[in-house]
Amino acid sequence: MMLPENLKKRSFMSFTIFLAGILLVASGWALLRNLSPDEDDTATPPFRAALELNGKIWQSLFSAQRMNDGAAPTPSKPPRVNGELGLDDPPDLDNWSLEIIADDQDPKSPHYNLTLADLKNLPHNNGQAEFRCIEGWSENMSYSGIKFSDLMEAYHLPHLPYVGLETPDGEYYVSIDLESMLHSQTFLADQMNGEPLKEDNGAPLRLMIPVKYGIKNIKRVGKIFLSNRRPPDYWAERGYDWYAGL
Repeated sequence: MMLPENLKKRSFMSFTIFLAGILLVASGWALLRNLSPDEDDTATPPFRAALELNGKIWQSLFSAQRMNDGAAPTPSKPPRVNGELGLDDPPDLDNWSLEIIADDQDPKSPHYNLTLADLKNLPHNNGQAEFRCIEGWSENMSYSGIKFSDLMEAYHLPHLPYVGLETPDGEYYVSIDLESMLHSQTFLADQMNGEPLKEDNGAPLRLMIPVKYGIKNIKRVGKIFLSNRRPPDYWAERGYDWYAGL
């Protein structure tokens, strides 16, 4: 049975439009993938723009009153170990200190090197939360240490928009918005699940920030600085969302 001439034309036009649409989508995807990323960023500009938009949406939804209320973990359960960036060498606890720079853009700003003894003089608190990894797993954890907001107050640090943190060897580094760092659950922790930090969990001091994914929870913090400019971030440079909020 022969199709009427008008149906033939319609079928041909429909197929042509469908094929053109596939070619257009494929060409657009190839163009996006082949655009050169900015220096120090593996994400191409369109993808980075999408990630930044996603971060701005999550940041607009942030509330200092919203808590990450994880259940208390089993007391005898050791915290999960995931990632060893910045932990290649064992910690030198006898000579360890926490370097703090009040403003990395001002060479005259206060500069501190705090020992473990100095940190023990600050108020210590306990917290618990559901630690969430960007890889998809989560785990309830308890932790003890110094609230970052208490550290800010004790040393009269300026409220600049960004906080940078680095391991002592500089191999791992994160940057975080100040409002998330001032959240009541954000700690510089020296204990997890009721035990002192072990080397592979970030001894002697690590960041616990439950309002962020695990990539921001840097282990073995050796340097902290405040900044008006957004500091480098290890995983953001490798194509991940900078804000990484929950």
